[in-house]
Amino acid sequence: MSYQTLIDKSRWFRNQLFEMVVAQGMGHIPSGFSCTEVLIGLYYGGILRIDPTRPDDPGRDRFIVSKGHAAASLYPILGDLGFFPAAEVQRYTRPGALLGMYADIRVPGIESISGSLGHGLGLACGMALAGRHDRRDYRVVVLLGDGECYEGSIWESAFFPPHHRLDHVTVIVDRNRLCTLGRTDDLMDQGDLAAKWASFGWEAVEVDGHSYASLMPVLERIKRPGGKPLAIIANTIKGKGVSFMEGVNVWHNRMPSPEQAAQARKELAVNCISS
Repeated sequence: MSYQTLIDKSRWFRNQLFEMVVAQGMGHIPSGFSCTEVLIGLYYGGILRIDPTRPDDPGRDRFIVSKGHAAASLYPILGDLGFFPAAEVQRYTRPGALLGMYADIRVPGIESISGSLGHGLGLACGMALAGRHDRRDYRVVVLLGDGECYEGSIWESAFFPPHHRLDHVTVIVDRNRLCTLGRTDDLMDQGDLAAKWASFGWEAVEVDGHSYASLMPVLERIKRPGGKPLAIIANTIKGKGVSFMEGVNVWHNRMPSPEQAAQARKELAVNCISS
């Protein structure tokens, strides 16, 4: 897809996610908006090798949303691609529905349960090592939150891929600099995350997580492992696309009033990024 087509898909996605969450008053809008371009780039930009007709294909690429508050953001994408009927998105969190607020492996296209933070990279390491043992060439990609990187289990797992030379593992850190309690720079400054991942033996690169011109050339490297696992630090804005949510931590799981929802819809009707 062209960058403009991906931009249009981002706008579609933000509208879909907003309406899905607001209709039931359950979910995390800003967490999904910060990683929108990452998700669209992976699923519509020709990066992940997946087949909606064979969601359990042993040779498929694996994508884990470890920042579990955003895992339900995959629902509009998976429905659009045909992993399950798109109408299921309208039944989100309703009694007996397929799609709950936190992702579940019973949902086609979902690779792990990730409501509890800090476990996605460990799961990715196991999947990658299993793939090597099974002589399969699938790639494993895991999306982390920067607030999630406070979890010690992340850094314990970070030792594993370089040691085992698992260059088909990629970490994408959604660097929106916010978590539930406030700004990460204020709570516990994480410093240069790219340098930290590099010090663990990863190839680390920093990108603008809302610019396809910046993001896509780096995502393309997932398809061509280069000897080291890859860590992508994607600088983003939590709540990107809705002005009163952008960079404001109290909107982590807050629902907009009818007046705020109307304003959000007006803003989401236009493109949210420029490149």
